[in-house]
Amino acid sequence: MEILTHLTINNTLCGKVLSVEKDRSRVGLRTIPEMAVDQKGLVHGGFIFGLADYAAMIAVNDPNVVLGAADVKFLKPVKVGDEVEASAQVLKKDGKKHAVAVTVKHQDILVFEGNFTCVVPDRHVLDRSS
Repeated sequence: MEILTHLTINNTLCGKVLSVEKDRSRVGLRTIPEMAVDQKGLVHGGFIFGLADYAAMIAVNDPNVVLGAADVKFLKPVKVGDEVEASAQVLKKDGKKHAVAVTVKHQDILVFEGNFTCVVPDRHVLDRSS
């Protein structure tokens, strides 16, 4: 399936699409030293959130999709060098809103889970024309 959204995203920071199909995606990310918050190599949660957000966007796969809300839990720490994988699935569509469940795992360990509300407006959010 062709990817229709987030075409210029930085794959080093947000992950690389591993698979995309209708209402589902998998995105992988290898964490790098620039993501660390300390000398022990703890990865900032924002990078894990970004991965999960990107996976949700790809599952919806519309050129205009944006994030409206998220309810997330960070369950385990991620360290530099870890390879993590996000899996996203659209659970419900209600007009322009899509409810997307996302999990992130390192190996078989669940490190993050969240419910994302993705919105698909009629035009790009930065398009000011009527």
